[in-house]
Amino acid sequence: MNQPSFSSRRILRPVRPWFIWLSLVFALLLNLMPLGRTPMLPDWVALVLCFWCVREPLRAGMGAAFVFGLLMDIGYGSLMGQHALAYVLLAYTAGTFSRRILWFGPLQQSLHVLPMLVGTQLVMLCVRLSTDAEFPGLGYFAGSLIATLLWHPISFVLLLPQYRPEDKDENRPI
Repeated sequence: MNQPSFSSRRILRPVRPWFIWLSLVFALLLNLMPLGRTPMLPDWVALVLCFWCVREPLRAGMGAAFVFGLLMDIGYGSLMGQHALAYVLLAYTAGTFSRRILWFGPLQQSLHVLPMLVGTQLVMLCVRLSTDAEFPGLGYFAGSLIATLLWHPISFVLLLPQYRPEDKDENRPI
């Protein structure tokens, strides 16, 4: 029986809830770093939140999305609820499609994630435009494209603590 080349033959440990929250806090700190508001930077919170909502939809979901969305609104000084609304919709969509996305390899997963990340930015843009802000241009969506390219490396890094060591035991088939 042929195994697909993208699948790992290693068994993953269950994720620890503190690691999910730690990675989300780290992503929040990356977003709040004073690098300016360049459009090329991905939304780290949206990317990590999307990852955990796809991998662990019962542990990271709309509650975490709402909390981190409000923290982003406070940190950026933007319209209250703008990030929260976008992140909750992202968490709902990622949780809904999580089983489907996990069937695919990293490239196909990133192609599933791209519309979710663009949709998140589109929701935030619609909220901004409804309050008489000006359109930032199409370069605004470059962060979603960069985040999509980073999907596989981020997945690898966030799954590292879950890998079991490769101990070969001749008496155990797994």
